[in-house]
Amino acid sequence: MARDSDHGTFMEKFILQPSSSIRELPLKGLTFAVKDIFDVDGYITGFGNPDWARTHSAATSTAPAVLAVLRGGATCVGKTVMDEMAYSINGENQHYGTPKNPCAPDRVPGGSSSGSAVAVGAKVVDFSLGTDTGGSVRVPASYCGILGFRPSHGVVSTTGVIPMAQSFDTVGWFARDAKILNRVGQVLLQLPHIVEPVKPNHIIVPEDCFQLLSVPIDRVTTVLVQSVEKLFGGHIIKYLCLGDYVKDNVTTLKHFMGKGFENQEYNVGSLVALSSAMRTLLRYEFKNNHGEWVSTVKPDLGPGISERVWKALRSTDENTAVCHSVRTELRAALTALLGDFGILAIPTVPEPPPKLQTEPSTLETFRTGLLSIAGVSGFCQVSIPLGTYDNLPVSVSLLAKHGSDGFLLNLVETLSKTLNEQIEIAQASSY
Repeated sequence: MARDSDHGTFMEKFILQPSSSIRELPLKGLTFAVKDIFDVDGYITGFGNPDWARTHSAATSTAPAVLAVLRGGATCVGKTVMDEMAYSINGENQHYGTPKNPCAPDRVPGGSSSGSAVAVGAKVVDFSLGTDTGGSVRVPASYCGILGFRPSHGVVSTTGVIPMAQSFDTVGWFARDAKILNRVGQVLLQLPHIVEPVKPNHIIVPEDCFQLLSVPIDRVTTVLVQSVEKLFGGHIIKYLCLGDYVKDNVTTLKHFMGKGFENQEYNVGSLVALSSAMRTLLRYEFKNNHGEWVSTVKPDLGPGISERVWKALRSTDENTAVCHSVRTELRAALTALLGDFGILAIPTVPEPPPKLQTEPSTLETFRTGLLSIAGVSGFCQVSIPLGTYDNLPVSVSLLAKHGSDGFLLNLVETLSKTLNEQIEIAQASSY
């Protein structure tokens, strides 16, 4: 496989033509790639691991999400490398190689949708499909300097996608351009083509979350705030301590508090508790989905992933009922906070991508509660690139309430030109 020219993104290449060329289609002329977790008729879905590929037959149908974008007029050019069993946000695969981060070649690309993100970041395709359970679209989008969209939980079909943990699994997508991101979203979400963009009535900037950043806070918030002020007026920007709001309004989180995380650098106590609740349920669901296969086959798994998988297999249903209560309470609390046309702005990740082959245990600090806000609430989230700082990618995320995907996608497209102007100003002033 000649993989250098494609930044090591592909598991296998093939061409799937659009289903129809009769009329003007929304994705006509665009190319895309799919993560090797989606079924494509006639191909084995490899799930990032050769033992999985060896013990499974070729798919006999194609996942509806893939069919939807084919019907939308796009051409699929292949399947991309992913983290084994989707159980990492790092992006390194010891069996198939690590796709090369186009923004920072000595750094990880982020996972588990690593190949899909790199294919877009390296301009190999126009957009790509990935999945996001615990951060697997948002993290690689941030690390590779591109747009990544995690839709509201349950709004895009996950049929024909190998499950990881159904309470959190979503089909997400990547693009370099906000227009294309929105067009793909309109197809996958079955939205009307012409939607009058709605102005947000408030954008909440939680200061405690931005204090987690390792880059200067102003480098991220100024670009966003000035763009919003220019387009909608500064009066819609509100500041708040999200950690306290969550702690006060999600009472069942107390079962996950006080585990010794609160005083750690990088962390907001209630968000770490949220992350702990999410991981508890995720492990249990992963075990139900794949425990029997792992125990029987004993697959060869890479460092970090092996430990995580076997830890999941030792999990019990203790506290899983409480996890479901946390989900319900968090969704209600954040819905009350944002309303129909509110936006929550947070850092996608606290730090730039770590160097390749960083000791897996040191990467645990990246598993902060930031990713679990959308994960647990089921809200939609988009990671937006904001250029670089010290030659490493910087991003911000916007979240909207469950079901507001079209509103969020339109907002990103509306913001994109102004954001790019502000990024140029920020880049110029940092040299």
